[in-house]
Amino acid sequence: MNIAIIGYGKMGKSIEKIAKNRNHQIIFCSSETPNTFFFKKKIDVALEFSHPNSAFQNIKICLENNIPIVSGTTGWIEKIPLIKKICIKKNGTFLYSSNFSIGMNIFYEINNILSKLLFPYSINYEVMIEEIHHTKKIDKPSGTALSLAKDIIHNKMKKNWILDKKKNNQILILSKRLENVIGIHKVMYQSKIEDIQIKHKAHNREGFAFGAIIAAEWIKNKKGIFSMKEVLGF
Repeated sequence: MNIAIIGYGKMGKSIEKIAKNRNHQIIFCSSETPNTFFFKKKIDVALEFSHPNSAFQNIKICLENNIPIVSGTTGWIEKIPLIKKICIKKNGTFLYSSNFSIGMNIFYEINNILSKLLFPYSINYEVMIEEIHHTKKIDKPSGTALSLAKDIIHNKMKKNWILDKKKNNQILILSKRLENVIGIHKVMYQSKIEDIQIKHKAHNREGFAFGAIIAAEWIKNKKGIFSMKEVLGF
């Protein structure tokens, strides 16, 4: 495939490396918003891992120019519904995930199942999520932590379970920023009689990059709005 990489930081460079190893052609690499020159190229899919402030515009431009796009930029989720409307209007292709790691997406499913199993006893459990990332990560809490929390909220089906630590019965998300930490997520279900904990730790960015390339390969010649659930067959 001919791949464009929008957002050429550490993640973009990891994507470039894995894409080349899988015999794809990288025909655009930049942290700048795509321009006229960009759209003159034959692009099968764009991978967007930029900045929360530029993600919406980057994705919108690609959809308006009929370029399938995979995005992993977090910190802008309030605008995703609008992007989905644009995608439908343009009959485009858009895949978003807060985390492309294969292991983390399996972790999502484990957490999803666990919260469903605990639902009949949820009154006895408090839930807390802890996420730790490197000091350069901009959004807090992480998009991955928010995704984990939303699944728990959905499965508990309680109106008073919210993402607001100032109110009662909340899901508390503790965010820490430390040097040389790629990403650690822990979900803790705690009661007076026992604790249940699940944890995912990323050792490097290659897992994220590999998952993003797998997603890009999967959406080729497809139309619609997708997530890693469809890619992995969950």
